[in-house]
This record gives sequence, C-alpha cells and structure tokens, in this order.
Amino acid sequence: MRITPLQTSLLCIFSACVVLAQAQQSLLLNSLSTFSGSSISDPATFGLPASSSLTVSVAICSTQASFAPLFSLTNGSDSFEIQLESGFGSWTGPTSNNISLVVKSVGQSTFEVAVSDNGTVHEVLNTLPLFGDSTANQAILFSPPFAVETTSEPTYPNYALPLANSSLPNAPASPMFDLVLAPSSAQLTSLPQTGCSLANVSSTGTVELNNTWLRGSGEWTSQWFVDGLSPNTNYTAYVIQDQVKVSGPVYFITKSSSFPCSLVHSLPYCPSTAYAVPLPPPQSPALAYDATSIPTNISDPLLQYMTNFTTMLLTFGCGRDLYSPLQTCSDCQREYRSWLCSVSFPRCSEPSPTPSESSSGNNAQTLFSALQPQPSGVAPRNPFFPVVNYTYNSLLPCLEVCHAVDRACPYFLGISCPVTQFNADASYGVGFIDSGEPGVVGHGTAGVAQDRWGNVWCNGN
Repeated sequence: MRITPLQTSLLCIFSACVVLAQAQQSLLLNSLSTFSGSSISDPATFGLPASSSLTVSVAICSTQASFAPLFSLTNGSDSFEIQLESGFGSWTGPTSNNISLVVKSVGQSTFEVAVSDNGTVHEVLNTLPLFGDSTANQAILFSPPFAVETTSEPTYPNYALPLANSSLPNAPASPMFDLVLAPSSAQLTSLPQTGCSLANVSSTGTVELNNTWLRGSGEWTSQWFVDGLSPNTNYTAYVIQDQVKVSGPVYFITKSSSFPCSLVHSLPYCPSTAYAVPLPPPQSPALAYDATSIPTNISDPLLQYMTNFTTMLLTFGCGRDLYSPLQTCSDCQREYRSWLCSVSFPRCSEPSPTPSESSSGNNAQTLFSALQPQPSGVAPRNPFFPVVNYTYNSLLPCLEVCHAVDRACPYFLGISCPVTQFNADASYGVGFIDSGEPGVVGHGTAGVAQDRWGNVWCNGN
C-alpha cells in the first residue's frame, strides 16, 4: 500500500501528539501522586488544572538520594522555582490552562506531588507529639490533638457535673496516625522531614496498643503503648498524619535496666495519667496497668474523694451564682480531678543523665528535676499504695497543678496550696513553670513541665 504525502503529514501530526501526551501528564485537582526517576522522563512536565487559588506541594520520599530534583512552574515564558526546605516545598496562586509543573534532575529520586484548591497538603505541623513516660523497655506516646471535646456548659437549676468514674464519650472521626520511632543513633533528622520519607523507616519496638484517647485537657489524641525497647537508650519519635503531615521530632530516653516501676495508662477517671508508678509488674499477660487491672484499693478511695468533692461543690449555686468572671464549677471539678490524680498516683522517675541548662541573659542555671528519693520500706505519699522493697525517685507534682485548683474553685471550699517561700518544695516541684514569686504567672526556669527533648521537670499530669 502506497502512503500519500497527505497521509504522511497526518501520521507525523498524530505521532507528535502521542509524544507530547507522553511528555506531559496532567495532574488532577485535589490529587496526590507519587513518581520515581525510573518511571518518568527527565525533565518531566505535568499539566496543572486551572484554579483561582491552586496549591502545588512537593515532598521528597527518597532516603538515599544525594540531591533533590528541581521543581518549577512555567507558563512557557516565565517560571517560578519551588524552594525545598527539609524535603518540602509548595506554591500557591491562580493558574490557567497553560501552567505546567516541570521537574528536572530527577535521577533515581522518588517524590510526591499534591495539587489542591484547599490549602497545602504536605505540611510540618507546629504541634508536637507528647511523650508520656517510659520504663526500661516500654514507652507511652501521644499524637498532637486532632479535636477538642465539645460539651455544653450545664445550666441552673439542672447543673450536673460528670460522675467520678464517667466513661469516655464517643470519639470523633480521627485522622490516620502513624508512629515512627527509632534510636536517635539512626539520625532520622538527617532524612527529608516528609511523611513519605519517614514512612520508609523501620520503626523500633512493638506497638501493643494504639487507640483514640481523650486527655484531661479535653483534647482527643491517638495513644501508643510500645514494648520491646532497649534500656537507657535515646529515641527519636515522629507522628505522621494522613501520610502527608509530619509532627516532630520529639526525643526521650528509656530508663535504666534496674528501673523498678510499672506504667499505668487509660484511666477514664484520671485521663492524663500515663506514667510509671511504684507498683509491682502487673499479672501476665498485661504489660502495664489500666482501668481493668489497677488495684481497687487504689482506685476506690480516689473515686470516693472525687464524688465527695463534687457533692460539696454542687452545694454552691452553680450556673446561678458567679464566684468568678472566668471560672465555673465545671472548671473547678476538672482542675481538682487533675490535682487529685497527680497526688494520688506517685510518679517514678530517674535523674537526667546530663542536667539541662536554662539560659536567660547572664543568669544561666542548671536545671534538675523535682525528684524526691523514696527509700525502701518507707510508706509512699499515697497510703493506699503498697510499701515497696526497693528504692526509687518520686517526681513531685508541679505546684501549678495546685494553683490551678485554687484559681478555678469557689473560695468556700478552702483550697490552699503551700507557700513557695516556706515548704512548697517539700511536696511540689517549684519554679519550673511559674517563677514562684507571688502573683507572677510564667517566667519559670523551664517554662514548662516537660520539653521536647525528654526532660520532665515536674509532674504536670
């Protein structure tokens, strides 16, 4: 069959269209795509949808790449380079049908591209994961809060407060959270700080529990209980939300192999209690204490105290009479619960291997946690706890936990906290969050009860 010149021209045009279609792939609106150097050309061009406000974000997934690809937007005559920081980059602006994303120097890299008209998809979150506590081989960690408990303030004359042992409300829909945990010697911080890069890391330990939990602050989080860690080892932890948003890193060190205490967690009546307490190891197969295994001779008195306090509080005209323009009876009960739990569950700890320094101008000082030695055979702070035959260090509650109750509750309850100038440091950690000066809020040596580096100065519950 003889091909005419017209057919030859049409064939050439068709072939050119096929080549162009192969060279430029269109990215759909509100889509997330993954590409690798072995599957695309170099340079690679991607068509973008038209939008009045389009966000294009990119994330490097390769952990071994010696260099990152170059990303730019072009309309054929002008271009804008997307700058990468820690493996992330993004651009937001109006687009027309002739705007394209061009990727150069792809090499063997793997990367993600997200196209959205609802803000940046790839993101480093400002809120950090929370380190609960550790033993020699276990740790409890929490994701950043993803929702706040929605409750309406009770009203008079039917002003009702939660029961002492109320069950948790139904949890809201949760994002997908993944915990990435590895010894700090693995140098996770040297990798691209992206979800797809960190997801390639083999996480350390065994996750024995991962559930949604409502902490005492009224914030919903994801909770992990991890077993199989190594004693006296520095760890780095990240939380990845919905595969694309990264929270962290935070750091902690496991306790020494001789650390004698056991972890307790998931107590609905003490929702922020997630740390080591002076109790013997729980009966197998339990790895830690929770609401099903905590001894009733410990939980029953606490619940009775909470019930009695609530009964006394409700003798006030809650919802009718104001004792504060800022606080309500609900606030009072919440803060009292937090204080009661922090003093009812003594917290075990160990001295930091290297005390941290707090520098404020020329007044640098070395910080030590509020630890109180507990000799073997001595009655614990909570008389309902057993007398143990080992020595441990008790981490004292932060004085601010007591002050929060004092500020939140009616004066007739007679709540009083020890005075800083006299004997407060005998039973509380003083000066870490607040300075300790009368009437001064903040300006403490650390400013917080614990920091992202694993230092826990006092028990803030």
